[in-house]
Amino acid sequence: MSAKKILMLVGDFVEDYEVMVPFQMLLMVGHEVHAVCPDKKAGETVATAIHDFEGHQTYSEKPGHNFLLNEDFATVDPAAYDGLVIPGGRAPEYIRLNPRVLEIVRHFANANKPIAAVCHGPQILVAAGVVKGKSCTAYPAVRPDLEVAGATWVNPNETFSSAHVDGNLVTSPAWPSHPALIAEFLKLLGTKIEP
Repeated sequence: MSAKKILMLVGDFVEDYEVMVPFQMLLMVGHEVHAVCPDKKAGETVATAIHDFEGHQTYSEKPGHNFLLNEDFATVDPAAYDGLVIPGGRAPEYIRLNPRVLEIVRHFANANKPIAAVCHGPQILVAAGVVKGKSCTAYPAVRPDLEVAGATWVNPNETFSSAHVDGNLVTSPAWPSHPALIAEFLKLLGTKIEP
């Protein structure tokens, strides 16, 4: 397996599991992962939030860990990366307001490079205008955004453990889907894991 370079777009109050687990899983299989945040540099951190499903009408939120950034957002060249990961949480709703975030996402979409987006991550895909004609999923509250943007909604299973692939795009509804999301993302990257 040849190591791939993966870019991860994050911001303050990214969902804790949705940033930590994919970051570590991708490192574990030998890929290089650069986590960046608008207006922050390598060595700085973003706060994370822990979202859970506890029987309320929506997810609950608790403070998470600090997540260490390992690359400078301002100097990232998307052409140097093989794939893109967009975690969920509250970060997507505001980092999508950054024009460079949208340019980066459009680069991956236009170059047909693998993109993985979980939970609220597809809000960034919507803002970048890259979901029209695609079928995808997300946290259910993001469904109206996707449909208005011209995407076809794929209903997640009740346990939120599934992922959906359409071309270069793999999406999933929440952190319980990490095994499926990362497995499908690795297939898109061409990563083979030997038993």
